Amino acid sequence: MEIMVKNKVIGFTLICVAIIFLVAVIIFKLQINNLTNSLMEESGGTCISEGKCLHEQSDLPVFIGVAVVFLTLALGIYLLLFEKTKEKAEKIQKEIVNTLKETKKKQDYNEKFEFLLKALNEDEKNIMKALKEQDGIEQATLRIRTNMSKTKLSMVLSELERKSLVKKVAEGKKNRIYLKNAF
Repeated sequence: MEIMVKNKVIGFTLICVAIIFLVAVIIFKLQINNLTNSLMEESGGTCISEGKCLHEQSDLPVFIGVAVVFLTLALGIYLLLFEKTKEKAEKIQKEIVNTLKETKKKQDYNEKFEFLLKALNEDEKNIMKALKEQDGIEQATLRIRTNMSKTKLSMVLSELERKSLVKKVAEGKKNRIYLKNAF
């Protein structure tokens, strides 16, 4: 995180330096043009000195200055954008890691659940599968989903409670059945 902050500060600094340098280059060019115009007036309107026009001779330092300004400006902008791109990449990476962890937890849960089902009889398996699909189901609804009689369902639920796999919670005249986090 510290490196990204440093990149941002350096980027802003380079942009400021580029702007200041651009202003200096513009002032330099204006002064050169004024001096060139003064020389032309003194020489009677001739702008050729040593076989070259004075205006052409004064352009090379300005072009070099402008090139340096744009390189500095580009580097400053790159450092600002690079930092933002890196933040986005880190955010996406964290999301991927979290998704993988959640998937792994679900996979572990499903594996443990399947392993648990192997130790149960068919009636217990049916009840556990129905509870996994709809945890907190009413006992009457569970009876319909598992196609068991009230007596048989009550006996099987009592056995699952004894094994600490389910929990029966009374709500008025009805019972809600929940899976315990035993696996």
